[in-house]
Amino acid sequence: MSDIIVTSNGILRHGGLRFRCALGKGGCKPEADKREGDGATPLGRYALRQVYYRVDRLAAPDTRLPLQALTPQDGWCDDPGDPAYNRHVVLPFAASHEKLWREDSVYDVIVVLGHNDDPPVPGMGSAIFLHVARADYSGTEGCVALALSDLLALLAVLPPNAAMQIVSAA
Repeated sequence: MSDIIVTSNGILRHGGLRFRCALGKGGCKPEADKREGDGATPLGRYALRQVYYRVDRLAAPDTRLPLQALTPQDGWCDDPGDPAYNRHVVLPFAASHEKLWREDSVYDVIVVLGHNDDPPVPGMGSAIFLHVARADYSGTEGCVALALSDLLALLAVLPPNAAMQIVSAA
């Protein structure tokens, strides 16, 4: 099966599936121009590395991707000066980080995209995920976001080597 295709006008397609998605509030920009904190979704092709989910809020998603339940100690380093930059970390953590166990529902399911991770280049962007969209599909910090039901439907049909290609709308 082909890649997941996400267009800069907020449409995600995979096989016969087609979903509305939220993108970065800073728009989309070429991967080489992506910077930490710019709120932009990076254009490019990214492997889907890992799925995390809130075990207290939903059952394990049906997926062939690597799957792990979140805990309140899960975080993601977003400090370009730290050796753990753009990596999963265990909280408490001294450097700047995002908490993955959130009060809202946007991180109830998180799919880690392989953006700036092999190896991470400090300042080129961290924590680019596929996650749950807010009800109004408002802009993300650079991630791609789907309605929970759409995200779960997508995960159920993806092969273990799935990738997402984010492209400019024609």
